[in-house]
Amino acid sequence: MSKKCYRFFGGLLTVQKNWLNKMAEKGYRLIRTGKLLYEFEKCKPGQVQYCVEFIGQKSKANAEDYHDFLEEMGYSVFYKNINLNYSVGKVRWRPWAEIGGRVATNTTTFNRELLIVEKENDGKPFDLHTSYEDRANYYSNLRNPWLLLMLMLAAFATVNRSVILGIVAVIFLIPVIIYQLQIMKNRHEAKMKEW
Repeated sequence: MSKKCYRFFGGLLTVQKNWLNKMAEKGYRLIRTGKLLYEFEKCKPGQVQYCVEFIGQKSKANAEDYHDFLEEMGYSVFYKNINLNYSVGKVRWRPWAEIGGRVATNTTTFNRELLIVEKENDGKPFDLHTSYEDRANYYSNLRNPWLLLMLMLAAFATVNRSVILGIVAVIFLIPVIIYQLQIMKNRHEAKMKEW
């Protein structure tokens, strides 16, 4: 018997990862995802672990290659949306993405910006990015969409003299700062650990 939960996490990847791992600790393993849907089946409590990976900057081919690579490593992998979109035929421009991923459509990476990765719990921490340089690059990919949105909102707020847009721009600055601190921390650690 399956259990269905409806949740929306947006760009809060750590919150989503923690929730999935709490579900796993309670004995529920992910079997299917939808726009808001997470469907689980019963398993042994703590049998699996989850990691949530942002891939919105990748081209369709690179996203599929990465998905296949993770499955070849023995992981179960699910695509997930980062935003809510119920219309058909949308196109998104992602100037921060790699060349093949700058235009996202329903047939490419639109509504497939995240990978939920599941592995059998071996008692070790589950992290897909093991080197400091790799982590810094990953946090750069997470920071860039927020940075672009923040800069656009700040520009619109200035041009239109809008306090509301200025406040939203400041709110969008929060994830930019959080991810930038992570980038700096990992780059510093990479320099300190160099031999």
